[in-house]
Amino acid sequence: MATDEDLTARARIRDAALALFAEHGVKGTTIRGVAEAAGVSPGLVQHHFGSKEGLRQACDEYAIEALASNKRKALEGGMGDPGFLAIAMRTGVPIQRYLARALVDGSPAAAKFFDEAVTLSEEMLAEPMPGLKKATTDDLPAYSSVMVAMVMGVVVLHDHLTRRLGVEPLSVEGYPRVARAMFDILADDLLDPELVQNARTSIDRLPSETRRLQAEGAEQARTENGPDGPDEQDGPNEQDGPNEQDGPNAPPESGPIR
Repeated sequence: MATDEDLTARARIRDAALALFAEHGVKGTTIRGVAEAAGVSPGLVQHHFGSKEGLRQACDEYAIEALASNKRKALEGGMGDPGFLAIAMRTGVPIQRYLARALVDGSPAAAKFFDEAVTLSEEMLAEPMPGLKKATTDDLPAYSSVMVAMVMGVVVLHDHLTRRLGVEPLSVEGYPRVARAMFDILADDLLDPELVQNARTSIDRLPSETRRLQAEGAEQARTENGPDGPDEQDGPNEQDGPNEQDGPNAPPESGPIR
């Protein structure tokens, strides 16, 4: 049976691994390095997680569950509680750093993160919780997938945001500024309704219009080349002048050339 001390050591190891995986990637992180950062022995790391792969899986599971829990609590009223936001930011920033590295590395963890986030978003949008409006879309899977991709883009591009804003967005100082901007974007109604309707109509017509242009291009090519295709170039035996072998000893044209 695990003791409180075991649970504390396990959490310390996990948190150290999250930070090192985020900084160096899975390949660049070692069991010994995690143990040193957590202040434990390499044997204790192996005791709790078995291997580096087991440690990575534990970090994945923790990160996914923590992000989902924070999102649900925020929608249930936590957004209006500064105490909750402080706790969510303290736990969320290291996880988002870990997520950023996983997405850049293209690891299996990245695919799992993305799929879990899209599934959670679909569930929340299908049966909106308090604080959420019903999505105005007839393609909820695409809506949820694109929304998650846009949000995760902020995490992946955090270096560029740091350069533009002068503060690291995945830090205690920078996170509130980026979070406010994201809420402003979600709350603003930026597009004119007529523009939205015209754009949707054009997008709906895009596949058929593309096929029409392709068909016109193919027909134009057939017209220019003729029914039998482009003219073949004259072969090497077709000459305008007399054959070099013409003369009294030249073989007849109808006979074989020996």
